[in-house]
Amino acid sequence: MTLSDEARERLADVVALQPTKNAELQDRWDLESGSDVHQYLEDELKDYYYRDENSLICATEAANAMVGADDPEGERIVRVPPLQAAVIEVLAGPEERSQSVVSVLHDLRETGEDPEIDDVRSALRSLSDKGIAERIRRTVPTYRLAVAREEFTVEELD
Repeated sequence: MTLSDEARERLADVVALQPTKNAELQDRWDLESGSDVHQYLEDELKDYYYRDENSLICATEAANAMVGADDPEGERIVRVPPLQAAVIEVLAGPEERSQSVVSVLHDLRETGEDPEIDDVRSALRSLSDKGIAERIRRTVPTYRLAVAREEFTVEELD
């Protein structure tokens, strides 16, 4: 299956953001609805994605190979939007006490970022879905890195 330039770029987004949701791709692709995302995936990228057991969108091995996502040295590369990259920088490490969403927000603001609380919550959930952060249930949901920072490289998406 030959992909257009637009389809190849969108496939790269699926690879970079996986596992992801319709809403995240809808924002990234500037589409009207999650239904439009689903329709695009089915029409243009049907052979290159699947949904996992949580209905999150994941790229196939063929998709990873097509966009060069496989690192020859085996190092884990995490491609995330700027806010998620900033969250990774301030989030408690795997051996530290987990942080609430509000705590992460305050830490981000100390670095000069000024995101909305819902955007921070969404970023933390996405990082948790990717296996970079872990969610720990206390009185409120809290988060910390699931793996040590030195075990992966972060590449910020444009």
